[in-house]
Amino acid sequence: MPLVVDLKKGEKFIVGDTVIINDSHNRKFANGGARLYIAGDAPVLREVDILWEKDANTPAQKAYFLVQSMYLSRDAKRYAEPYLDLVAQIQKAAPDTASVFASIDELIKAGSYYKALREVKKVIKREQELAANVQTERSDSN
Repeated sequence: MPLVVDLKKGEKFIVGDTVIINDSHNRKFANGGARLYIAGDAPVLREVDILWEKDANTPAQKAYFLVQSMYLSRDAKRYAEPYLDLVAQIQKAAPDTASVFASIDELIKAGSYYKALREVKKVIKREQELAANVQTERSDSN
């Protein structure tokens, strides 16, 4: 059964290593959207799940970008060493992340990159919460 992707006008998504942008003025969809049917095993990411390299500014976001690159690449192994180096740095700074990254590593080893991405999103969310707490504490101390 093919994957069905409904796109809003101007929305982007990635199939494999190709970015596709809905720039059509489809009369069937009043809002300029489109419906695509994708059959096959190519990795697919919707715009909401895409993190561009230039926007990966934190350690967790950089980990997400590397897992995303593994998922989308024809040569996932080329991202393994940078990913493992980064995770080692993250775990050194935040030892409590070891168990979550162990789970992510298992998903990667199994080739379940999309599931691994969902888990890294949890690390990004936690990182954002910690940063927000630091900002709140700084504001309170002034």
